[in-house]
Amino acid sequence: MTTFRGFATLNVWAEDVADAARWYALVFGVEPYYERSGPDGRPAYAEFRVGDLEAEFGIISSAYRPRAASGGPAGALLHWAVDDLEGTVARLLDLGAVPYLPVEPRGEGFVTASVVDPFGNLLGVMSNPHFLDVLARP
Repeated sequence: MTTFRGFATLNVWAEDVADAARWYALVFGVEPYYERSGPDGRPAYAEFRVGDLEAEFGIISSAYRPRAASGGPAGALLHWAVDDLEGTVARLLDLGAVPYLPVEPRGEGFVTASVVDPFGNLLGVMSNPHFLDVLARP
């Protein structure tokens, strides 16, 4: 039986991987730990390890986007657990993201919001008491 153990790597697309890596380094407060160039020598992939669980976040050159993939914000919306939801949204907007879905309470301490990063990708953030409960377990 196959079990889901958590997401392994979240990938987003960017025309300019180096520019996107600089932007996300500001967002996450860490530099990518892995980078790879394409056959043309330009950056094609950058990967970060982020947060308490060192979640992997990768930026892939749009040159490798599957032809069937949408060119605009679409697909799954992953929400990152954050300590200060409204402050995080404000900071993302200050860094050049644009609003997608407003801050919205979802019940019993769960609150979500999302933006579109400067590279056209959805970025969700949330207050999530369950995430904090899991971290507190021995």
